[in-house]
Amino acid sequence: MNIIQDVIEMNYGRRIKYFRDVVGISANALAKEVCLDPTTIYKIEANDSKPSLGSLERICEALGITLAQFFAEENPELEPELRRLLDTAKKLSSEQMEYLQKLLESINKD
Repeated sequence: MNIIQDVIEMNYGRRIKYFRDVVGISANALAKEVCLDPTTIYKIEANDSKPSLGSLERICEALGITLAQFFAEENPELEPELRRLLDTAKKLSSEQMEYLQKLLESINKD
């Protein structure tokens, strides 16, 4: 299968829903943020419609991801809650990461 066919057959709705869950934003809030009608977001997520490139760019921006991340072949295996924690941890300084590691270890001992 070629790359064009892969993009055509991509499950846009599932990817948008996944990233929306990771960020913790509702479909209505996403729609408002990207200036789309909420029913449009619901139709995209149900795979009844595909977003235009402009809409997809705005959706990705609102979700804090790039188009490259959206189209990445890897399908994130982590649950949305874990992905959110990981994304937050990536923004910490090395000192903060060490503190977080110690905190998590102390919690895990209980």
